[in-house]
Amino acid sequence: MSAMDSAMAEVLDEYHDLIRAERADRDEQSRAPRDRSSLHLAVGPQTGQLINILAASLPAPRILELGTSFGYSTLWLADAARSAGGRILTMELVPEKSARAAMMIGRAGLSEFVDFRVGDARELIAKVSGPVDFVLMDLWKDLYVPCLDLIHPRLAPGAVVVADNMLRPGGPLMQQYADAIRAKGDMESILVPVGTGLEISRFKPG
Repeated sequence: MSAMDSAMAEVLDEYHDLIRAERADRDEQSRAPRDRSSLHLAVGPQTGQLINILAASLPAPRILELGTSFGYSTLWLADAARSAGGRILTMELVPEKSARAAMMIGRAGLSEFVDFRVGDARELIAKVSGPVDFVLMDLWKDLYVPCLDLIHPRLAPGAVVVADNMLRPGGPLMQQYADAIRAKGDMESILVPVGTGLEISRFKPG
């Protein structure tokens, strides 16, 4: 990770406070139905640091994030883009989440490295010409395989694809994704027990 400046550190601390408060509230109201569209559902700090290192290791990476949410993982990826001379295209279905993320990224001084898009990821990916060097997949789990099929033809040689939540909540949809990406003959893939579980894959054509 690049040396974290004070603006990013301040925003990161605010995210951590918000996420801790949200998780505590979920524990207290665990039996009550919740509107998941209002939740951060953020990757944890270890996952944030790992995707930062992976993305920053690529030269001038073109980064695609599927599932902006409130921008926690976007912040880590924006820092990687800044240090490696890259750029992020991040996609989110809920306009209010995307707007909140854009505000937080602006406060961290990283707006110039991020393009925000709002809409159905499948429709938005279809408009991406590629090539893409790094992908973080952290959206609704039934979209993982359809999005993988759309992303695959747009990957640059050596591109890295990271899928979150492979162990928690995990389940059949996550297994379907693992089976799908491992069935592609030009992808190398490994499950890493960091955070809620990451499937980390590299595109090796030919």
